[in-house]
Amino acid sequence: MADLLDAALPQTQCTRCGYPDCRAYAEAMAEGQADINRCPPGGTEGIERLAKISGRPVLPLDPHHGHEGPRQLAVIDEAWCIGCTLCIKACPVDCIVGASKLMHTIINAQCTGCELCVPACPVDCISMKPVTGSLTGWQAWSPAQAEEARERYVFRTARLQRDKRENDERLAAKAQAKLADLAAASGITDPDALAAKRAVVEAALKRAAAQRQPPATPEEPADEA
Repeated sequence: MADLLDAALPQTQCTRCGYPDCRAYAEAMAEGQADINRCPPGGTEGIERLAKISGRPVLPLDPHHGHEGPRQLAVIDEAWCIGCTLCIKACPVDCIVGASKLMHTIINAQCTGCELCVPACPVDCISMKPVTGSLTGWQAWSPAQAEEARERYVFRTARLQRDKRENDERLAAKAQAKLADLAAASGITDPDALAAKRAVVEAALKRAAAQRQPPATPEEPADEA
């Protein structure tokens, strides 16, 4: 059920539904924890699709989560951009390019109109521009665009997880190297203080290693004879 509901969402990853991404919203709907009328980008047609899949009645869009409207694109005022990279970090589909202290720009064809970059900008140089005229919801957003947005979001999520894992491994290796000759690395000469420092570092490394481990999968209960 969650897969079908997820496939019926526009994949803008805008979080207006109250969940961190479209997949989380789909899973919440499948589990009966969320109504089907919380996706403004999908609009009325999107609600009808979700109703058909879930067997629930069609509801009007919940205004607490936004209003249906034309698809929008983010636009950066280049004269005011300070190159802080905060919008790049906020974009769920990696459609903003730039580097620290250099001007950023939007790849229009990949922008989902999620608006998450707008509040991230500290100098208020990002605005949203309607680009589909009177077309709204799924009339302003195609299944092909939704699938591309999903793929870009999945790729970005995997990249961030990989980057974090590699960074954690680098830090752990650096700490292990210092631990091998802690006296030289720390400059501590008192044996008791050195032992206390070693215990702190070893405990930190142990916690970090535990956090890098994937969560254990619950075992299936054995069938009773």
